[in-house]
Amino acid sequence: MSFTDKTVNSLTFLVSDEIPVTHGFTTRYGGVSRGIYESLDLGERLGDEPDNVKENYRRMKAALGIAGDLVYSKQVHGTVIRRADRADARRPYDPIDYEADGLVTDEEGLPLIIFAADCIPILLYDGVRKAVGAVHAGWRGTAGLIARRGVEAMVREFGCKPGDIRAAVGPGIGPCCYEVGADVADALVSAAGRDAAGPFLTSKGGGKYMADLKGFNAMVLRDAGVERVDVCPECTMCMNTKYWSHRYTRGQRGVQGAVISL
Repeated sequence: MSFTDKTVNSLTFLVSDEIPVTHGFTTRYGGVSRGIYESLDLGERLGDEPDNVKENYRRMKAALGIAGDLVYSKQVHGTVIRRADRADARRPYDPIDYEADGLVTDEEGLPLIIFAADCIPILLYDGVRKAVGAVHAGWRGTAGLIARRGVEAMVREFGCKPGDIRAAVGPGIGPCCYEVGADVADALVSAAGRDAAGPFLTSKGGGKYMADLKGFNAMVLRDAGVERVDVCPECTMCMNTKYWSHRYTRGQRGVQGAVISL
């Protein structure tokens, strides 16, 4: 299992060997934004010029081979997973009347997108029942076991079997850079138990820990019955010229997207 960089018309994104349908994890490369948003920024509410963001979306869709509108959500670091249908598709800057940090669908040609800039993007695919999902896992969502909720939503909504689902855990902040306090460590321990969470927390003393959110989410997916889990090794903070990193930029940044479509 591995992730591969692909570049189409100067726009670079990552794909996972585990996901055989249209998908991609975008990088900072290949857009038209300027200044602190240079160059592929997909953020609609971060201060970038709307015309530049719209052009970035156009380029991203062209590179991934997506023709129609995407399904977005208003992310709030929660654990709500929404079943998406054609009525949820929208264009950039159209209003969104719901909050969710995960999307699932079984409709062909309906692309889902979630956003991250250090948080962990997760894409799900079931080739048997023909369904896909996209999940945004910050530390709160991770502690809320949102990865498992994404799997459960596909089981509930489409009759998927966890063993048929494949997962790609995309680029996000790694344990090399993600220093957290006792509150985050305690939340992860509370969610999974000390023995399960322990390998993903390294104490630095003084109530500080280095946390491995990608590893934790991969564990949650496997515990939920997902047997094939691909984990991207790249850290968004270490590789801050390639990826948007909230911590590195102290919030002055754009966002990358994770997209999947049947």
